[in-house]
Amino acid sequence: MSIVVSNISKTFSSQKALDNISFSIKPGEIVGFLGPNGAGKSTMMKILTTYYTASKGNATVNNFDVLSAPKDVQKSIGYLPEHNPLYLDMYVKEYLQFNANVYRVRVSRINEVILQTGLKPECHKKIGQLSKGYRQRVGLAAALLHNPEVLILDEPTTGLDPNQLIEIRNLIREIGEEKTILLSTHIMKEVEAICDRVIIINKGVLVADKKLSDLRTESHQIIEVEFDYRVEEAFLKKLPQVTHVKNTGGFHYEITCDTQKDMRPVIFDFAHDNQLKTLQLSRKNKNLENLFTELTAS
Repeated sequence: MSIVVSNISKTFSSQKALDNISFSIKPGEIVGFLGPNGAGKSTMMKILTTYYTASKGNATVNNFDVLSAPKDVQKSIGYLPEHNPLYLDMYVKEYLQFNANVYRVRVSRINEVILQTGLKPECHKKIGQLSKGYRQRVGLAAALLHNPEVLILDEPTTGLDPNQLIEIRNLIREIGEEKTILLSTHIMKEVEAICDRVIIINKGVLVADKKLSDLRTESHQIIEVEFDYRVEEAFLKKLPQVTHVKNTGGFHYEITCDTQKDMRPVIFDFAHDNQLKTLQLSRKNKNLENLFTELTAS
C-alpha cells in the first residue's frame, strides 16, 4: 500500500481533531479527501507528511513509518499545502533550483518538471508576477522535483478561475497516471472529474470510503416531490424502499429510496390515495454532492 492509516487520533488541548481514523490507499489511486471546514483534513495530511505527530495510532507511507522514519517518508511524498508557501521575489527557475538543492536532485530535473507542469512560458518571471494558476503550477513543480511516489495536495484549486481550474485539473489527472495522489478539495465536481475514490470525514470521524464507480452505479435514488399540502415525514417513510425523507422547505420533500425501480409512480399513487396533488415530481441520482450533504449536515 502507498498509504496506510491505522486508528489515528489527534488532540489539540481538549479538542479532538481526529478520532480513530483508518484507511489505506493503493499505488496509482487518486483519492479525494473530503469534509467540511474543521473536519480534520489538513490535520490528517500534516500527520502523513510528518509535520504533526498523532496522539494515537500509526501511519505508513510507502511502508515507512511516519514516526520512526520521517526522513524516508518525506523523500516519498510531494506535498502542496493549502496556502502554497512561495518566495514571491524569486524567479521560477531560481525557486526550483533552491528546492532542488534541498532535495539534492540533479539540475536537469528542474527543466523536466517545468515542462511537465506547463511552466515553460512563465519560467523567466518572478513568482510574484504569476497568476494564481501558475503559482499553483510552481508549487506542484516543487513537489515533483524529487520524483516522489505519493503526492498530497491540500486544496490545490482554491481561488482559481474556471480556466485555471480546468488546467490544474488536467495536470493533476496526468500526474495521477504515474503517482498515488491524496487530494483535499471542497469542489465536488473536481473529485468526480479526477478521483477514483472518495474518503469523507466529519468532525474528525471517517463517515464514508467509496469508489466513485460504485457511487455512480448505486441503486439509491432521490425523488423530489412537491405536494399541495404538508405531509408528516413519518408517513412518507412508511413507503416501500424509502430510507430517508427530508423536508426541504414548504411542501417540498426529498425522498431517498434504496431501489433501482423508479419510485415516482409509487409516490404519485400515495398522493392520490391520500387526496394530495403532486405539483412537482422528479427523480435524480444520488451523486457525490448528495452523499456529502447527507453525511456532514449534522
